[in-house]
Amino acid sequence: MTDPRVLVAGVGNIFFGDDAFGVEVAGRLADEPPVAGVTVAEFGIRGVHLAYELLNGYDTLVLVDAVSRGDPPGTVSVLEVPPVPQPGGDGVLEAMDAHGMDPAAVLGMVADMGGSLDRVLVVGCEAADVEDGIGLSEAVRAAVPAAVDAVRELLDSITKEAQS
Repeated sequence: MTDPRVLVAGVGNIFFGDDAFGVEVAGRLADEPPVAGVTVAEFGIRGVHLAYELLNGYDTLVLVDAVSRGDPPGTVSVLEVPPVPQPGGDGVLEAMDAHGMDPAAVLGMVADMGGSLDRVLVVGCEAADVEDGIGLSEAVRAAVPAAVDAVRELLDSITKEAQS
């Protein structure tokens, strides 16, 4: 039995306040001892780089990002999303946006290039402020440890599922 190949990808624009959440979480996880089969990386707004990395044969993507779901700022949630986005666009232009990244466009680009994933999980944090500025709001900064723990729990669960 082999370990599942998992990419933990922190995304977001560090110049838009809480949008840097995924980058911060990935940085913290990258400082921890490595886990077999897991790659942790910060992609910022580099959607094309993320798409090409996903072509390296990962089973699962754990995407860490700021979200807007209507919850109180700092709320951490874990969602499972379809690994292939719904039809309706080619994904290329959105993935190449110089100011942001559309994860669905990136996944569409991966599918267009012949890649595939078994699962896509999102560890999201409700943003308080995504206006111009560097640094997380107090609520989102306080949520970073909970998000790190959520990613660790997901990785443990993925590993246990692969072993059974």
